[in-house]
Amino acid sequence: MIIKNITVKNASGIHARPATLIVKEVSKFQSDITFIKGEHEVNAKSIMGLMAMAAKQGEEIEIKVEGPDEKEALTAIINLFESNFSEE
Repeated sequence: MIIKNITVKNASGIHARPATLIVKEVSKFQSDITFIKGEHEVNAKSIMGLMAMAAKQGEEIEIKVEGPDEKEALTAIINLFESNFSEE
């Protein structure tokens, strides 16, 4: 299992478009991927769960990845966050 904290950098936070991109990317992997923000713990393959977290710019999310391709999955997630989900 890998656990990593990451900060939401894009101005609009995790709304519908970034949530869709996250689900599309993490669905490529077999690993179980969980995003945790405060009391909210959601499956990263659930668009509704991600949007319900209401993560805003500057907030920190804990990412927990467990499975056979956990390193690759975590790298893909980090790349999405670092690219600001291709938003300006």
